[in-house]
Amino acid sequence: MSMVFERKLPIPQEVKQQYPLSDQIEKLIEKRADEIKNIFTGASDKLILVIGPCSADNEDSVIDYISRLRKVQDKVEDKIFIIPRIYTNKPRTTGDGYKGMLHQPNPNEKPDMYKGIVAIRQLHMRALNETGFSCADEMLYPENYRYLSDILAYVAIGARSVENQQHRLTASGIDIPVGMKNPTSGDISVMMNSITAAQHKHTFIYRGWEVHSGGNPLAHAILRGYVNKHGQSMPNYHYEDLVHLAETYAESGLANPAVIVDTNHANSGKKYLEQIRIAKEVLHSCRHDADVKKMVKGFMIESYIEDGAQKIGENTYGKSITDPCLGWEKTERLILDMADLL
Repeated sequence: MSMVFERKLPIPQEVKQQYPLSDQIEKLIEKRADEIKNIFTGASDKLILVIGPCSADNEDSVIDYISRLRKVQDKVEDKIFIIPRIYTNKPRTTGDGYKGMLHQPNPNEKPDMYKGIVAIRQLHMRALNETGFSCADEMLYPENYRYLSDILAYVAIGARSVENQQHRLTASGIDIPVGMKNPTSGDISVMMNSITAAQHKHTFIYRGWEVHSGGNPLAHAILRGYVNKHGQSMPNYHYEDLVHLAETYAESGLANPAVIVDTNHANSGKKYLEQIRIAKEVLHSCRHDADVKKMVKGFMIESYIEDGAQKIGENTYGKSITDPCLGWEKTERLILDMADLL
């Protein structure tokens, strides 16, 4: 038998009832959602910063990191709107390795999906209760989105998922911004097709239900670089790339043309220190073209407490166990420098 059925998991509604949000927190989420919507629709000219660890592997260090972001947010709130990354699902290129907190609440222990579902909801709730931040997560599994649908501020769809029909249709039924990454091949048309699908209405099957979606006008692009036929990382954040995307948006007729620039992954060649230079270069590009400036809504940056990355089991506090990240001192300096450039 190729699959062993371990246990039937609770439906999202049951988990939400077990771990409910207070009225105060619901109002906070709604307030932040309105502010984010204003940025994507152009009513606000603030810059969005989706920033945090590559993967949220340890609850205490993630909350420690986000608490530090809270203090910086207060310093730059007139120019930058911070959405912390709490990425609890980790896509793997080959399928092997740590798949995130949803699979393994403790990276040193065997997978436990029920504990994982509870752990990711509790982590997002703790961020809200202790820091006032509603956060971002990656929608690696569309059917699991409902476990966090009342909490999240932002949803990302990865380069390996962006061509998937279920991701696109689910995104069309989400009422917060959903970022569609360009695929690893770099084909911008694939990303644009995904945005188009997400902005339209659909009828489809979701978690055993026939559902109708209203379309998501806040679905938008994420440029993350790509890999060429030789397996080499190639960037797509340069001025010419941004101008081309702005022209493509203009021809598409899509609502709310927007892009978030991912400063890591293939854009940096996973050289995490390059994120600092890349962010500043994009801001420089914005000063040279009004359409580019209008389209660029912000950045996605991988950052944690300690520089770099480590192997599972090394247990250095606040250091990534997946992709390498900027450490805290460099992160704080970068955010302040970006605010000065705006």
